[in-house]
Amino acid sequence: MPTAFIFVFFTSFCSLFVFRKVAKRVGLVDKPNARKHHQGVIPLVGGVSIFITLAITFLLFAHITPDALLFLVCALILVITGVVDDRYDISFKLRLIIQAGVSFAMMLIGDKSLHNLGYLMGSEAIELSVAASYLITVLGVIGAINAFNMVDGIDGLLGGLASVTFGALGFMFLVDGNMDLAMTCGLIVTAIVPYIMLNLGFPLGRRFKVFMGDAGSIFIGFTVIWLLIEATQGENNTYIRPVTALWVIAIPLMDMATIMVRRIRKGQSPFRPDREHLHHICQRIGLSSSMSLFVICTMAIVMAGVGIWSDMEKISESVMFASFLGVFAVYFFVISHIWRIITFIHKLFGTNKPIDFSLETQGQAPQQTNSEK
Repeated sequence: MPTAFIFVFFTSFCSLFVFRKVAKRVGLVDKPNARKHHQGVIPLVGGVSIFITLAITFLLFAHITPDALLFLVCALILVITGVVDDRYDISFKLRLIIQAGVSFAMMLIGDKSLHNLGYLMGSEAIELSVAASYLITVLGVIGAINAFNMVDGIDGLLGGLASVTFGALGFMFLVDGNMDLAMTCGLIVTAIVPYIMLNLGFPLGRRFKVFMGDAGSIFIGFTVIWLLIEATQGENNTYIRPVTALWVIAIPLMDMATIMVRRIRKGQSPFRPDREHLHHICQRIGLSSSMSLFVICTMAIVMAGVGIWSDMEKISESVMFASFLGVFAVYFFVISHIWRIITFIHKLFGTNKPIDFSLETQGQAPQQTNSEK
C-alpha cells in the first residue's frame, strides 16, 4: 500500500516541526551542560512524532484488532512515561515499575509471553512454566527497552539501529508470507527516516535538530520486543526461531549487558550513565561521530544478516546459540580491556593521542547520552 508509506513519511516529517515548537514552549528540551556537549536546546520529540504518526496511520489504514489496540494502549502509556521522564527526570525505579506493569498487561490481556525458547540446548524445545514465562517476559520487555535507550548516544545511532532491527524483522515476515507484519515493520522504518534526517541535520541543517528522547527509545524497545514475541511465540506458526531474535538485536543487547555487568562489578547502579558504551569507545579510538555511526550500524547489519541466514538455512539452533554466546564473550572481553587495546593501537600506529581515563579514575560525572538517565 504505497499510499500508507507516503502518508507516514510526510506526516512524520511535518509532525517533527509541529512538536519541536510545542516542546520548546513546555520545556521538553535537552539543554547543554557539563555532561551534554551539544549546542543549544534540542527538542526531545522524535519518539512522540514517530508514535503519533504510526498510531494515526494504523487507525486510518489498518483493521484494528484487539491485539493492535492493546499494543497502542501499552505504547501510549510508555510514551507518556518517557515524555514525563524527559521533562522532569523521574526515578528509574518508577520507570521499571511501569514497564513491568505493561509487561503484565501484555501477558494477562493479550496472552503475549516468551514461553518457548526453541531448541537452544539440543533436540528438545525449551518450554517454560507459567511463572518462568512471566518472569522472562518482564525481563525481556525491560531489557529491550533499556537496550535501545542506552545506545542513544550519538546522532543517528538509535534510529539507525532501530531501522536495522525492524528492517530485518520485516524481511523475515515478508519471506514467510506475513504481509501485515512486514508492512508494519516497513511503516515503522519509514516513520523513523525523517527523524534520522533532522537528527543528522539533513537537509535543513542543525538549526532544526531534534533528539529521540526517552519516549522514543522506550517506544522502539517495546515495539521490538512485541514484534519478536509475535515472530517467535506463535502457537501454529513461528516466523523466526527464538535464537534468531538474539542476532537481530545483538548490538544493543550486548552493549547493554556488558555495561550493566561492568557497573555492577564496580559496585555501581546498573542504570548509572557513563562513557563506556560502544559509541563512546569508537570515539575514544579516534573515529568521528559519523564514522562511529557507520561502524556500529554495519556491525548490526552483519549480526542481523548472520541471524537471517542461519534461520533461512535452518542451521541448528543450539549451534547458533553457542555462536552468539561466543561472539558475546569476545565482545565482553574486548570492551573490558578496551583501554589497554586502545593504548596498544595508538602505539602500533605511532599516534600520540592521549586517552582520557579521568572519568574512570577520578569518579567524575560522565557525559549523559541523549536518552539514558
